[in-house]
Amino acid sequence: MKQQKSYQIALFGAGRIGTVHAGNIAGQPATALRYVIDPVAEAAQRLAAKYDAEVADEHTALNDPDVAAIVVAAATDMHADLIEKGIQAGKAVFCEKPIDLSIERLEACLAAIADSKAPLLIGFNRRFDPGFAELRRRIETGVIGELELVTITSKDPEAPPVGYLKTSGGLFRDMTIHDFDMARFILGEEPVSVTATAATLTDPAIEAEGDIDTACVTLQCASGKIAVITNSRRASFGYDQRVEAHGSLGTLRTENIPPHRLVQERADGVMHAKPLHFFVERYAQSYANEWAHFVRVLAGEEQPLVSGEDGRRALQLAEAAYASLGSGRRVDIH
Repeated sequence: MKQQKSYQIALFGAGRIGTVHAGNIAGQPATALRYVIDPVAEAAQRLAAKYDAEVADEHTALNDPDVAAIVVAAATDMHADLIEKGIQAGKAVFCEKPIDLSIERLEACLAAIADSKAPLLIGFNRRFDPGFAELRRRIETGVIGELELVTITSKDPEAPPVGYLKTSGGLFRDMTIHDFDMARFILGEEPVSVTATAATLTDPAIEAEGDIDTACVTLQCASGKIAVITNSRRASFGYDQRVEAHGSLGTLRTENIPPHRLVQERADGVMHAKPLHFFVERYAQSYANEWAHFVRVLAGEEQPLVSGEDGRRALQLAEAAYASLGSGRRVDIH
């Protein structure tokens, strides 16, 4: 692929995920970080200085004709507004999930930009993980026959700070939402029912916030295909990210990724490295692949692989999971 110019990018958000995106923007020959916008001035200045960018405000970034795209890695309650403003300013938009914690606000956002030609990519980065992408590709080739059952295991090494949980929207909207998108990605069709069970087992502070930390969600499609998602906020050995697809001819499975493959074998046991600790390390390649895809979107070579509608569907499944949890029954999706 030949790029004729360097696309100037404005980054909203200088926190942990914003830092990941800044590195990928700077690492691509076709893109350059132009502005960093964050209410925490010190964080914005530190990140801008690292990549020879400028600290700016929203108005400056959105009205600079040299800015080709904005990356939204700001607080969740700013996502929908920034998507609308960016699209209306004629910028391509790459927005971290979710578009909003409210399905009504999300739908209003998508309606507001429906007639725009500017592209929108939603950051469900796991679709760009090499293992998950290859698993789906092999399903499509028929190597395991007809897909019947998908099992997604997703456990964090530890719970986030309570302060984060207060604004996260809860486990299903914050954590499981990635797994809802992954289930749709692998199943290749839409779930029509959701059944959820959950508990709070790892930390009384999470229960005090009215949140959950341990869950199992079952999705079923009209064809009968089933996806089972298991979540926990505590995995003592590290970040547990595994997917299995079972079909009529066999099974495909991804394993956890360790920092190295060294195995020590002795009379007192066999040892190998634990999985990579958390999402920044585990999904470093998927974030890089995701940004490379967005560059191709900017060049007009590809359409966004994850749309606003994908964001809506994932949040719809999260809402259905909460409805099932509250009622103790299966919830049908229409």
